[in-house]
Amino acid sequence: MVDPVASRAAGSDFADRLRVNSEYVVIPLFALLVAAALFAVFLLAIGKSPADFVAYVWRGGFGTAFSFQNTLQRSAPLILTALAVAIPARIGLIMIGGEGALVLGGFAAGALAIPLVGHAPPIVALFLMAVFAMIVGAFWAGISGFLRYARGVNETISSLLLTYIGIAIMNFFVEGALRDLSNPNKPSTMPIGDAYMIGKIPGTQVHWGFAYGIMLCVALYFLMARTTFGFAARVTGGNFRAALAQGLPVGRLIVACTAIAGACAGLAGFFEVAAIQGRANASLAAGYGFTGILVSFLARHNPLVIPAVAILLGGLVASGGLIQRRMDLPDATVLVLQGLIFVVLLTSETLYGRFAIFRPGSGQDRK
Repeated sequence: MVDPVASRAAGSDFADRLRVNSEYVVIPLFALLVAAALFAVFLLAIGKSPADFVAYVWRGGFGTAFSFQNTLQRSAPLILTALAVAIPARIGLIMIGGEGALVLGGFAAGALAIPLVGHAPPIVALFLMAVFAMIVGAFWAGISGFLRYARGVNETISSLLLTYIGIAIMNFFVEGALRDLSNPNKPSTMPIGDAYMIGKIPGTQVHWGFAYGIMLCVALYFLMARTTFGFAARVTGGNFRAALAQGLPVGRLIVACTAIAGACAGLAGFFEVAAIQGRANASLAAGYGFTGILVSFLARHNPLVIPAVAILLGGLVASGGLIQRRMDLPDATVLVLQGLIFVVLLTSETLYGRFAIFRPGSGQDRK
């Protein structure tokens, strides 16, 4: 026989959890609606139709099988660079240097390919390129983590500055010692060749970076939510001094989380070289690292939510060319929308905890 008191208590606990968790869905959705309304006002002010804009975003990003696969392809680096923000966020760090780790990771993969192409089997060469890209990305992002713990340097500032240093390093070698002299129009490293390119997922036009990004999201969710390492990282992020008092290795945790973040971004750079560009060049600095910041914040730094948000923004990015051609708008129009979303989203952070409807037991209080 079921105890009615226990049954009601279990139902009340579930309702409370649902009410509290719904806040993390409702407020970001509200922020998106406000940003969309502000962007609609912006379009009307310049004499363009918001309805046409929505129609072209749908057609260019989701309306056909080709456009949707293009969206999935664009979302692959966004997933990985969003993880580069989400993992440090679990330990209380705001890292915005994924772009630099991506660029250096892609450059490292392209540079390593030069001696490997023609001398190593493609599977071996690609594996070594991916590992090297992740190591370089982990090292580059890990610098910010080390500076944060050892010297108290703000990780947001240091990671951003390191991004520009990383891009400059890539440009220095791509335009100098490692430049492919047979391609005078665009400085780049030597091409890796079709035999060393990563193929598509069978039955699609989407490269394997998307699938690996999904798997990495699941793996890192379990790492941060179901392991002692993840628990220690969350404790440190919740209260730095309490973590030190409990004897947790705070320094190693900070460096480890930032290194994992850099490895994710470096892997994104590898896929850009081995699946898209075929060489390292300035196209690596396409802004995926910065868009990944927005993806992570919209997903509330939850690795399981990141893929869905990345696909949404990937569709927005993929439709940029169509919007430019059909509406006679600059390609930067999409960046304006992204900027509005980010500003409104950050502002909406002040709304958490302010509404009684999302508090545990609020349903019983109304009764």
